[in-house]
Amino acid sequence: MSLLEAVVLGIVQGLTEFLPISSTAHLRVVPALFHWADPGVAYSAVIQLGSVIAVITYFMKDLLQLAFGSLKAIGQRNFSDHDLQVSLSVLIGTLPICILGLLFKSVLEQNDGPARSLFVIGGAAIFMGLLLLLAEMKGKRERGMESLTIKDGLLVGLGQALALIPGCSRSGSTMTVGMLLNMKREDAAHYSFLLGIPAITLSGLLELYELTKQGLTNDSMSSLLVGLITSLVVSYLSIHWLLKYLRSHSTWVFVVYRLIFGAVAIGLGLMH
Repeated sequence: MSLLEAVVLGIVQGLTEFLPISSTAHLRVVPALFHWADPGVAYSAVIQLGSVIAVITYFMKDLLQLAFGSLKAIGQRNFSDHDLQVSLSVLIGTLPICILGLLFKSVLEQNDGPARSLFVIGGAAIFMGLLLLLAEMKGKRERGMESLTIKDGLLVGLGQALALIPGCSRSGSTMTVGMLLNMKREDAAHYSFLLGIPAITLSGLLELYELTKQGLTNDSMSSLLVGLITSLVVSYLSIHWLLKYLRSHSTWVFVVYRLIFGAVAIGLGLMH
């Protein structure tokens, strides 16, 4: 992989990880558009660590509040405390994608397997686009982060597990479920970002370990670092933009984009 490809893929990762349009799908489709080699599951997962660093940096104040607030609540045996409820909902919500990810790891990691098919990606993008449309039309948008419960965490976590299918979008599926649970768009996105931290971190570190075990050349290491740093910077900017955008706009633009993107992915599949 050239450094130019690494920069482009880092930008793609940063732009698409937190927007509800699927980073994994774009990291598969964009190389296909430019007739580049598929970067593979491992590379895609590792450069997602840049996005994790970005979201941790952006929400550092929130994360520290949740951590110290939860410890204080446990010490006082105040199990209805807001910080503790949010922390537990994140932990519970992380379990489905971890369990299913490990169960189907061998299938999901096949670079030429069915999960990487452009037809699967396109179909998933369209399906989740229509589900986001349903959430936009039916969601009441009256709940904020302060109303989150462990049950909400489990339901949104089940939505996050759909992201194991490329094209579904981790942020898209979690935001969609959050909105169907009547959360405000911005709060659904905020919770989606927090919920993604454990899952993306574990996935990225696991794939990084596998790559280092196989052995990395200097060129491969350079490509990984360039992609990771680029995704970090672009991810941070994307988080800031999306939260600001959702305060006063609907998700319709993402619905339309997903339908077009899905059609393009299926078209590329037919051409190959």
